[in-house]
Amino acid sequence: MALVEEYDFIVCGAGTAGPAVAARLAEDPTLSILLIEAGQDNVNLENTQMKLSRGKFLGGSSAVNGTLMVRGMRQDYDDWEALGNPGWGSSQMWHYFNKSETFHSEPWFKEEEGAHGKSGPIHTSLHPNAPITEAMMKSFIEKGMPLVEDMFASGRTTVGVGHCARSVWQGERSTGAQYVRDSFDPEKRWRHVNLKKVFGHTVSRVILDDSMRAVGVETIIGDGGDKKVFRCKKEVILSLGSYSSPKTLLLSGVGPKEDLYEVGIRPQVDVPGVGKNLEDHLTVFLFYEVKQGYTSDHLFHGSNFDKAREEWRRSRTGTLSRSHFGAFAFTRLDERLRKHSLWNDELRKSQATTGRDPMGLLPNQPHVEYFTTERYAAPKHYANPPPEGKSAFANIIELFSPRSRGYVKLKTNDPKETPIIQHNWLSDPLDVLVYAEACKLGAEVALEGSGSKDLILGAWPPEDKHTEFRTLKEWEKYVRENATTCFHPSGTCKMGPDTDPGAVVDARLKVKGVEGLRIADCSIMPKLNNGHPQAVAYAIGEKCADMIKEDWKLEARTGARL
Repeated sequence: MALVEEYDFIVCGAGTAGPAVAARLAEDPTLSILLIEAGQDNVNLENTQMKLSRGKFLGGSSAVNGTLMVRGMRQDYDDWEALGNPGWGSSQMWHYFNKSETFHSEPWFKEEEGAHGKSGPIHTSLHPNAPITEAMMKSFIEKGMPLVEDMFASGRTTVGVGHCARSVWQGERSTGAQYVRDSFDPEKRWRHVNLKKVFGHTVSRVILDDSMRAVGVETIIGDGGDKKVFRCKKEVILSLGSYSSPKTLLLSGVGPKEDLYEVGIRPQVDVPGVGKNLEDHLTVFLFYEVKQGYTSDHLFHGSNFDKAREEWRRSRTGTLSRSHFGAFAFTRLDERLRKHSLWNDELRKSQATTGRDPMGLLPNQPHVEYFTTERYAAPKHYANPPPEGKSAFANIIELFSPRSRGYVKLKTNDPKETPIIQHNWLSDPLDVLVYAEACKLGAEVALEGSGSKDLILGAWPPEDKHTEFRTLKEWEKYVRENATTCFHPSGTCKMGPDTDPGAVVDARLKVKGVEGLRIADCSIMPKLNNGHPQAVAYAIGEKCADMIKEDWKLEARTGARL
């Protein structure tokens, strides 16, 4: 028989957004909060299958991601609000971006006034550029992307190159765990006595009563079959991510009724949008061999890695104390795309109906992001670094606002089974066209820009031969064969008004048709931001906590703050 504990609020998922919700609610000392984590404490692409990684421990994906704090454009969030989500515009979102952040600037950096937070739990900083980064920044500027140093925090620059803050401080990652435990405290003390954490528990379903109110959750303990029930007096908040939040709703009988019947689950609430609208960013890595002395590839050779690791362990300094990413740039591709009838035909239609371009963007939103590495580093290439005497780096191309959409659905009604995840990447021909043009421009930056052209010796590995491409068809083929996920899934429990049949939560993040149940993670994003989602996840968690406090009239009873 399942054991039962009871709390005021239960937050499921101790990744990026979940700890923000739990910790902010725990500021009220009269409340009891439970934070549940499955992991442990700190522990169309040519039929291609991809590894879709998630962080399964305290801090979640914020502890394994690229540490990049690229918020996106202010217009991205004004679009959210215009879709019928009051309170989610740029002014509100920038408030929460800043609330979550403590930014540590540098004397050489031109910080935009008001663009950063100074007292939040997530510590961010900049790092000094490797020579290859300085070279590529010069080339980006020559190709029409002017230097705007703080553009990735300010959200106002559509075309430019700048410096990106990372969620790293004093050689350590700053993750969602910071909300519940100070990792910069030598004793790593927990912050709140009224916030209980349980690890090794996978949430299998939300328990609904006959009135369709969430009254608790059921978990599976460890890898075995033992179950436990946790009851809540007020609300359950799912912060399980864009794959597991819809999965948990479906296992609870909340979702498209036809999908539920298909796996033998009796529908409790028919919410057609659960698991739909899956959106992600794709990346293509263009690797180049370069002259010696411009990258940090020395790490791969001899005893250098062991020495760097020992330096980091001893003093949290050195190469391993920094992210391996370098220059960052945004741009639009209008002039290039107007050469194609496919684009022009769709442009006439979209401007007549929405006033936007075929990707759903306004002129103040970029089509693409470029970001470079300072050594040979990429998910599929780690096993093949350049040998001693050779060096390489990547110019990474990230496609914004893809038209292709996918879905998440259950394979069976067994909560231990992973769900079916079908992204449908590049299923829309416009995505392929825009991406191919973006890659072509990215290659021109590297091979023609005066900062980098004389440093590049060819493609790496040499058999890739992308330095020899002359036609868009070659780039389209390369995109289909080499594009890989940027690990930015979103939208599977999207936020929207009652008039939107695909909406799963409303603007207060309450699940449609269910009382006492909210979702706070990137699955609620109605459209993926033109940036990276880490900062957005923290902001969603912060805002969710404030809305809960407002709805339960808790804001006047706030105790010790973070």
